[in-house]
Amino acid sequence: MKISIRTKFTLGMIFFFLIIAGITILSAYHLSKLSQKTDAILKDNHFSVIFARDMAEELTVINQEITRCFANNSEIDTTLINATSASFKKSLSLEKNNITEPGEDKLASGIESGFNEYIKYIIACEVKPISSEVMNASMTKFHALYQQTMLLSQMNEQAIILKANDTKKSAEKGLTNVTLLGTICFIITLSFTFNFASYFNGRFTKLYNGIKEIGSKNYNQRLYFEGEDEFYDISLVFNEMAQNLNGNAENSNVNFQKEFEHEISLNQIQELKRILEQMQGVEERAVDLIAKLENKENKNGIS
Repeated sequence: MKISIRTKFTLGMIFFFLIIAGITILSAYHLSKLSQKTDAILKDNHFSVIFARDMAEELTVINQEITRCFANNSEIDTTLINATSASFKKSLSLEKNNITEPGEDKLASGIESGFNEYIKYIIACEVKPISSEVMNASMTKFHALYQQTMLLSQMNEQAIILKANDTKKSAEKGLTNVTLLGTICFIITLSFTFNFASYFNGRFTKLYNGIKEIGSKNYNQRLYFEGEDEFYDISLVFNEMAQNLNGNAENSNVNFQKEFEHEISLNQIQELKRILEQMQGVEERAVDLIAKLENKENKNGIS
């Protein structure tokens, strides 16, 4: 299957995108999970701790008012008692709608029934004078209710600690997973980048060196690329061009040699013709010289 360089480059970019998307998705997953656990701690247990502490404070206000009236033998501030009782019931109702831990529902029901009994003692304390028996029973019930509210608070505080530790472990696990995935992706990306760069650098270097050789009139240079991409097509065109240039160079050399030899032959013929002409002139002068010498000898003989 023929894959073009553009396709390879596009696949490489898609590969990088998938790596980045994978790390992003994994990080978002762990962050979302961590956020959910944190929200659960705040929504469930933290609010229960607040409700329990509010109920304990409201019980303390009621108990202080009863103790004050018993010590001073004065009237109970019913407005304060009613408002505090209503606030206690509101906090208790909110707590009953926010049950999260095992046994928390039974503890909330026990607080509700205990507070209903405590209200009876408060009503009894409104009768003057407040008897010691009623006061002692009221104090005993107050301490029992107060301990229950503290137990409710401690239960949720302990749950917060456990869930916080679980959240911490989840955060560490998420960090480990993201770090591990990031390291693997970094190694893969580094290897891919090195191989991708080496692939193009090697081919461009061969192509550059081949062009330099052709520029130096080394027409025997050839390129050979593996695969079926554009570089392979370029190598075929390059080799064909080099072969044509080599053939043209050889033909030019042969033609030049023939022309040179032909030029040499013409020069030799001209030189030979010139020599012959010179020789012919010498021969004519020699004949004239001989004739003159013969004439001179004949004249000397007659005399």
